[in-house]
Amino acid sequence: MIEYSHDPWLVLAAFAIALMAGFTGLSLTRGANALPVGQRKAVISMAAVALGGGIWSMHFVAMLGLQLPILYTYDALVTLLSALVAILLTGLALLILHFRPRTRRSLALAGAIVGGGIALMHYIGMSGMELCSPVYTLPGVAGALIASIALSILAIRIAYSERGRRNILFGAAGFGGAVVMVHFLAMAGTGFVPDPQSGALGPALENGTLAILVTLAAFVISAAFLLSGITFFPTPEQPPAAAPAPAPLPPPVPEQAKPEPPRPDPLLRIPHEREGRTFFLDPATVSVVRAEGHYTLLQRGTETLFCPWSISEAEERLAPAGFLRVHRSYLLNPARVTRFERLKDSGECSVEGAEALRVPVSRTRLATLRDALGL
Repeated sequence: MIEYSHDPWLVLAAFAIALMAGFTGLSLTRGANALPVGQRKAVISMAAVALGGGIWSMHFVAMLGLQLPILYTYDALVTLLSALVAILLTGLALLILHFRPRTRRSLALAGAIVGGGIALMHYIGMSGMELCSPVYTLPGVAGALIASIALSILAIRIAYSERGRRNILFGAAGFGGAVVMVHFLAMAGTGFVPDPQSGALGPALENGTLAILVTLAAFVISAAFLLSGITFFPTPEQPPAAAPAPAPLPPPVPEQAKPEPPRPDPLLRIPHEREGRTFFLDPATVSVVRAEGHYTLLQRGTETLFCPWSISEAEERLAPAGFLRVHRSYLLNPARVTRFERLKDSGECSVEGAEALRVPVSRTRLATLRDALGL
């Protein structure tokens, strides 16, 4: 076996890339469930590239720091395949997280897929080495795989138990730690032997060329990290939107002509599920209820929560609280509306805390909503 070591500065750089990729991917998907399906798919695609590309970049930055006494190169096609595997598997995990109800089982499944992708990407990337062959041990492979899956499940559960800023930061740290730890656990169980015949399999990728590719990938991840981070925390210049002031009361009308308004039930609470447990919300804190198959999604500020009610049941229960059916798939709390726009024969609203969300208003519901907004 050949003796080898690692450049500590490149090890630190690899860890930084993994952290930035984890933060970028997890923060990009924050609030994605509240987006229309097409936009949600686009956001998930970008997040998969960030997470999968981060796994790949971290691995090859660390491999550039691998110091062997012999020359070695990489097979270009195998190196590309390792990147595609990482991106596709993280994309599959994100699809499960954002297109299926989040339960303990779905979180564990998504984490296991990410963990399997990390380990698979590592060993595919290692198999592309030319002029030098890696030799694995069974305990090394088993330990890396178990650690990869366990740490990834933990990171996903932290990041998706709640979609708050703290959870995303801790989840990103868990993701970065999982990628780095799996790499070096696997390397601890790997030896290297010279193999001059292995260089005739495909187009060679020299370390210099690989360094350029990895540098470009790291630059893209760093840029995405900066763009995500600049809007992640609220700033004094852009504080979170305050609740709109209540509309002035209309002038009194004769008692005999005044309709009897619905009386909100002070005990009414909206159930939502998280990690197999049920919690309850004050309806006044919810801005939008959106149909999701036989269930609904609640928008509370920047959070999107899973509710077991159907849209019809939610409409019936929340009518006394002032919610309006503005579209076949949307209930709206008029008190949380921050913008209304007329679009030919339909309309569109934005709500407090989730201004990027566009709530459609169908033509037949325009008049009712305009009356509720005092327009």
